[in-house]
Amino acid sequence: MPVSAYQNGNSTTKLPAAEGSEQIEMGELPEWNLADLYPDMDSDEFRNDVQRCLEDSIKFENVNARKLTQILEKNPRDLALAIAEYEAIEERMGRIISYAGLLYAGDTSDPVKTKFYGDAQEKITEASSHLLFFTLELNRLDDGVLDRAIGEDASLAYYKPWLTDLRADKPYQLDDRTEQLFHEKSVTGHSAWNRLFDETMTSLEFNLDGEKLSLEPALNLLQDKDRQKRENAAKEISRVLTAEERTFSLITNTLAKDKEISDRWRGFNDVADSRHLANRVEPEVVDALVNAVEKSFPSLSHRYYQMKAGWLGLDIMEFWDRNAPLPAVKERVFDWQEARSTVLEAYSGFAPGMAEIAERFFDRGWIDAPVRKGKSPGAFAHPTVPSVHPYVMLNYLGKPRDVMTLAHELGHGVHQVLAGGQGALMAQTPLTLAETASVFGEMLTFRSLLEKCSTVQERKIMLAQKIEDMLNTVVRQIAFYLFERKVHLERRNGELTSEALGDLWMSIQGESLGPAFRFADEYRPYWSYIPHFIHSPFYVYAYAFGDCLVNSLYAVYENAETGFQEKYFELLKAGGTKHHSELLKPFGLDASDPDFWNKGLSMITGLIDELEGLES
Repeated sequence: MPVSAYQNGNSTTKLPAAEGSEQIEMGELPEWNLADLYPDMDSDEFRNDVQRCLEDSIKFENVNARKLTQILEKNPRDLALAIAEYEAIEERMGRIISYAGLLYAGDTSDPVKTKFYGDAQEKITEASSHLLFFTLELNRLDDGVLDRAIGEDASLAYYKPWLTDLRADKPYQLDDRTEQLFHEKSVTGHSAWNRLFDETMTSLEFNLDGEKLSLEPALNLLQDKDRQKRENAAKEISRVLTAEERTFSLITNTLAKDKEISDRWRGFNDVADSRHLANRVEPEVVDALVNAVEKSFPSLSHRYYQMKAGWLGLDIMEFWDRNAPLPAVKERVFDWQEARSTVLEAYSGFAPGMAEIAERFFDRGWIDAPVRKGKSPGAFAHPTVPSVHPYVMLNYLGKPRDVMTLAHELGHGVHQVLAGGQGALMAQTPLTLAETASVFGEMLTFRSLLEKCSTVQERKIMLAQKIEDMLNTVVRQIAFYLFERKVHLERRNGELTSEALGDLWMSIQGESLGPAFRFADEYRPYWSYIPHFIHSPFYVYAYAFGDCLVNSLYAVYENAETGFQEKYFELLKAGGTKHHSELLKPFGLDASDPDFWNKGLSMITGLIDELEGLES
């Protein structure tokens, strides 16, 4: 399929409606326009940038390698100029790989795009290998000399946040030759296994109701009001995942071992320490979050799902009932224009400037919404590079949860636009804070919809959906984190069989979701489709971190008389230049306080209390 087939324009999508009615028109769903990155795969602009990256990287290495100490001692401003040059090369490489990656995400089944993405990865790895010396050598500079230079030269002081973050990695840095080897082999190492997972996952076909579905619409059927349809979908997903279980188990075992080797060479003790370092969050802060959520399992998920079992008229639920809609409720379907207006109205009610940024995504071709064969499942907001803009990918099916996903990803997008002013080296936010704007955007949209509820039944539906989303974000993600910990710790003793992985998965699910469920054997392979386990080990706690943080932040917003929006925008604009403690201080919040997490969790408890009150 030529690039232009989904680079520009819209596609009209229909959803099956209730039995006996016509299909529901979803309206025109936008498909992203990647021309802001490059005109097409064969463009001179793309080829020239790839070549320029290699040439500039080689030149940069020849001019600066093994000379940074002399450069710093001679004139600190020259070191700042070198960092600025390094940043410019990094930005161009980011532009190249963003373009190739977005093309690939749009259709991972297309061999042309697959080859294009693979070739781009290799070219960028080759060019960036000539830049690897720079950060390694910066970390060998004398701390006192560098600190004095930062104090003396404003241009170097500008990069202090980046240098501070960089030097946090210093204790885990290896010698140059080993770092070079790790870097160059990444294409044939973890990146190759990531790609195998992606291409295997998007090639899966699920036979349901006489149709062949990809993963996303198959998972969507687990939210169907018809219990038999949910059961059929759940068992078909299980059948297909089980057929590929050996492949997914091999990928998981290989990547866990690959991580263990890297961690051991670098000197990380705990399996999650490298993620905590990358997130610039202290392990004890994460431990406090995890402990608080674990202790809340009975009062949150166990309690809610017992209530839900009663609503569904079930003594015990199966795993395919977890996301079932409430009975006797016709779930609203949002066409694209309704979804757009819902989110923008909610954003505008908080801050018109926030809505204005979000509106650009709709008007300028920055969103890809339709479900397509071969398209990556799930949703994301890709920041690309500060000189361009982010892109949002969805698999939009019109459900209320899809509207919340749109609000979530646009929150990321707004955050990425605002942080872009920090430049390529400092715009990226640690994962723990990267979820702040996305979850806050969801909360704004939820509160806006809740205010419009005209009946008790409508309010009950909205509350139940929000509680389930929060349980999925907090309880489920911490359960994922606990599962990952067990997998990586057990992997140190040898390979894990598919059966062993299934055992770990089932034990964690039972603990986190509670006695309202009976987990049939068909649920055993469901661990295998979670992409975060493959792409970003231990990423998942960032969702719970963000949700609890936003709950506390939103409480401050509700009680603030003035000035909250300005503080909030400053938080987003900071990107990666400030630690979470510094960013939260203006709001009177402290994530290192163990009680901080309980305050965040209490908002979920309050919503469950309200829902229970509507039942009485």
